[in-house]
Amino acid sequence: MSVELPGDGAAVQGLRERKKERTRRTIRIEAFRLFREQGYSETTVEQIAAAAEVSPSTFFRYFPTKEQLVIADDLDPPLIEALRAQPREVPPLAAFRNAAVEVFAKLPAAELAFEQERQALLFHVPELRSAIGLELQRSIVLMADLLAAHLGRDSDDFEVRVTAGAIAGSALAITTVSPMNAENLGRALDFLEAGLPLGKDQPTERP
Repeated sequence: MSVELPGDGAAVQGLRERKKERTRRTIRIEAFRLFREQGYSETTVEQIAAAAEVSPSTFFRYFPTKEQLVIADDLDPPLIEALRAQPREVPPLAAFRNAAVEVFAKLPAAELAFEQERQALLFHVPELRSAIGLELQRSIVLMADLLAAHLGRDSDDFEVRVTAGAIAGSALAITTVSPMNAENLGRALDFLEAGLPLGKDQPTERP
């Protein structure tokens, strides 16, 4: 008869969660390797599952579709945690910038490269472009919830929504022309916080 010691259940649960995370990560890594080698469209779920040494049914337990391999954003949880830790007196754009800098500073180079590759796929694979609108909408909702909690306001507040849209739109715009990293995101947020002073440092042309 086995005796379960205090804390054993939590330890087993922790091991299971870590194993699930390793499996999920392996599936994604192998999928992206195949996407690089043979193209997104040419890569099948069966090939990905075989490369990750799991069954197709296991694949679908982690990712409902092949598209979800690319759409899923692993930076959301640490960003949420970092933003929630920001003091309430910090203005919202500064709070988000601080949180993003913290998350990117702790991100290993391999994970940053993976995130940049993920975003590149979203914008350059025709089959995935339809997901960009959904990703933007999801980001706005998430950002509105976080800003509302930070400010003590409702997530449907007009100004909260507009600010959330500006932040999400800025992040989306960066990925179309530059790598997503702390420097570029901070630069975009600084520009937003300054009131979008586009061209104000240039002399006005007169007729």
